[in-house]
Amino acid sequence: MASNGVAFVPGVQEKAYVLCADCGTPIESNGANLCVNCLRNSIDITDGIPKQAAINWCKGCSRYLAPPTQWVICELESRELLAICLRKLKGLAKVRLIDAGFIWTEPHSKRLRVKLTIQKEVFSSTILQQIFEVEFVIQGAQCPDCTRLAAKNTWRALVQVRQKVPHKRTFLYLEQLILKHNADKDTVSVQEVKDGLNFFYATKQHALKMVDFLGAIAPTQAKSSEQLISMDIQNSTTNSKLTYSVEIIPICKDDVVCLPIKVARAMHNIAQLVICHRVGNQLYLIDPLTLALGDISAPVYFRNPFPPLADIHQAVEFIILDIEPTSHPPKTAKGGRFLLADAQVSPMGGSMSDDVIYHTRTHLGAVLKPGDTVLGYMLGSANFNNDAWETLDQSRVPEVILVRKTYPNRRKKSKARTWKLKSMVKEVGDENIGLGREKADKSIKVRGAGAAEQAKAEADYERFLRDLEEDEELRQTINLFKDTSAKPTVDESDMEDDDDEELPEIRIDELLDEMDALNIQEDEEMGEEQD
Repeated sequence: MASNGVAFVPGVQEKAYVLCADCGTPIESNGANLCVNCLRNSIDITDGIPKQAAINWCKGCSRYLAPPTQWVICELESRELLAICLRKLKGLAKVRLIDAGFIWTEPHSKRLRVKLTIQKEVFSSTILQQIFEVEFVIQGAQCPDCTRLAAKNTWRALVQVRQKVPHKRTFLYLEQLILKHNADKDTVSVQEVKDGLNFFYATKQHALKMVDFLGAIAPTQAKSSEQLISMDIQNSTTNSKLTYSVEIIPICKDDVVCLPIKVARAMHNIAQLVICHRVGNQLYLIDPLTLALGDISAPVYFRNPFPPLADIHQAVEFIILDIEPTSHPPKTAKGGRFLLADAQVSPMGGSMSDDVIYHTRTHLGAVLKPGDTVLGYMLGSANFNNDAWETLDQSRVPEVILVRKTYPNRRKKSKARTWKLKSMVKEVGDENIGLGREKADKSIKVRGAGAAEQAKAEADYERFLRDLEEDEELRQTINLFKDTSAKPTVDESDMEDDDDEELPEIRIDELLDEMDALNIQEDEEMGEEQD
């Protein structure tokens, strides 16, 4: 800078322009000596990238094929679907992808339009950017799972659940537990058979999940077998079907059990004659004479299995003449649920002249009062074919054991239930005898053993419904739904009966609203959008 304050301003360097080799437009100098328009006309960086492609969509499960073999669920214009579309474009790896997005199309058009922005270096220090569209055609196809569903006998794994008991109440309860926990979501088909249920699966992993679930909610023992269907010697691959046999312990709630001596001593020297008061993943037993509690796990039981001494079908109905606690304060168990009491009972159905009064001790002192009716077993005049029963001292065996309070006035009522249960069974076996959920079709006259089996199944289902009404603890483990089609009726005679005896009823706050109609509407709307 000069001393007189005059600043030096350097001259502005002018840019050098050249003429485009094709059109003669003045442009800044570049390696190609071409303008942008001529460069795009002469060089197409999208060459090698298809402008139209196809993606596969399964109509049965609404899944898209993600190459090479995976089928995934994607919403329209989602990032997952965009990734599948880009994976279908060959040559996209030779360019640099800047941006990608969907262009809106009609949902029923079976077309997807994707807008892509790419860059590529065409000459030295010359990068060209281009925007173009690719159209994808949605083609219908069947995924392997839906293919197996459409064909017959294509299951890969079978879970057979069996229990050797004369009733089906266990499977009715098991069905509701499976529905509540959504354990049947991977099931291909469910079949009712005479002695239990069959669950069919497409993969071995789904069958093992069901076996583990059954072992968590019931005392079970599982065995597996494998049947070879075909074999490829060249590729060393086999095609086989797996069968898992799950056996549930044949002891149910309110059954009388006579334990073997070794088992009773292992359970803190509990009495041999006990009652099963609850069944979970173990058997929970109680001594009705002392309120001693015990439990048996499935591995312990199957190491030394034993049958029940008597089940609920062999129970007799008694009337309570008098009952009082054995001591003051009374002896209780399970937080007051069980109370030890001395009772005088008489069998129902006899006349006043030939009635016999039995003196017994019971664990139901908390729920019984004089005038109530109760189910029990008459052991004094019974004859059992049981090895453990023969080892008992008969002089110390009680004549009567009481197991459950009953409500005879309920049978006089014709009021319809305002609740219902759901069912997951889609197929009935060759016997055509289900679990008794529906009454037999009156137009079809079933004769002989078939009619007797159907009547027995319906009686078991009715007994299961009454158990739900009478046992609040049992209701808490399953879902009950409101039955909007039921129209309850109230008679004056019913009102009089309610004054005398408070019958167990299911409260309205315990019932769930059925959402089937809403789910169907949503599925239809989604199907219309995908079409």
